[in-house]
Amino acid sequence: MDSNPYHTPSKSLIRFRFLFIFLFILIIPSLCHAVSVPTISFGVENAEDPAQVSTGLQILFLLTILSIAPAILLMTTCFTRIIIVLGFIRLAMGTQNMPPTQILIGLSLFLSFFIMAPTINKINDEALQPYLAEEISQQEALDKAVEPMRDFMFSQVKESDLLMLSDITLTDEPYDKNDIPTMTLIPAFMLSELKRAFQMGFMIYVPFLVIDMIVASILMSMGMMMLPPVIISMPFKLLLFVLVDGWALIVGSLINSFQA
Repeated sequence: MDSNPYHTPSKSLIRFRFLFIFLFILIIPSLCHAVSVPTISFGVENAEDPAQVSTGLQILFLLTILSIAPAILLMTTCFTRIIIVLGFIRLAMGTQNMPPTQILIGLSLFLSFFIMAPTINKINDEALQPYLAEEISQQEALDKAVEPMRDFMFSQVKESDLLMLSDITLTDEPYDKNDIPTMTLIPAFMLSELKRAFQMGFMIYVPFLVIDMIVASILMSMGMMMLPPVIISMPFKLLLFVLVDGWALIVGSLINSFQA
């Protein structure tokens, strides 16, 4: 019996392997030609009817809208404020990746759906359903869909941010909301959301910072300068957050901030 645990394959086995690989390479092209694989194609180059061209362009426009849907979600809804505030909570508690980023994004997404439900329902009732029933045209549906989003952004945007961007982008002074284009309203709304999110994050950060300072001063007075204060303060911050029902307070404050 051979003492070597790794046996070298025989020459006949090596020839059989090469022969099998060679036959496999020869058979694969014929199998690919024999089996008809369904394909998806999109084009308007052979369309003779203008309606076919219009339908193809509409599908292309719809695919483009779906590709930039995440950007629309970030720029025109309450998602930005929510995810920043939740990120400040995790940073203030010093829990690193707990809760995970996927959990925070999922919570922010469903809270956004909850807060934006009246706006979404209004878009569905005034724009989507009449368009599906062929009562209004596509352009009218788009105009009716933009109006509820503009009303929501106008209710949250700060006047200073709106005036600043209006002075930069508009040549004439606007008299009412209709004079402000959507491309000017969206960045002003984003600036207002960032300001409010950082203000809420500061108010959340202060109590946890006080706990860190108290623990650090106690450790300094005890001569434990080599012991990181974060290790000792984290359990106390978690205990404080649980005792005051922090998640309910934060979520309630976020929802009320959009209803004010």
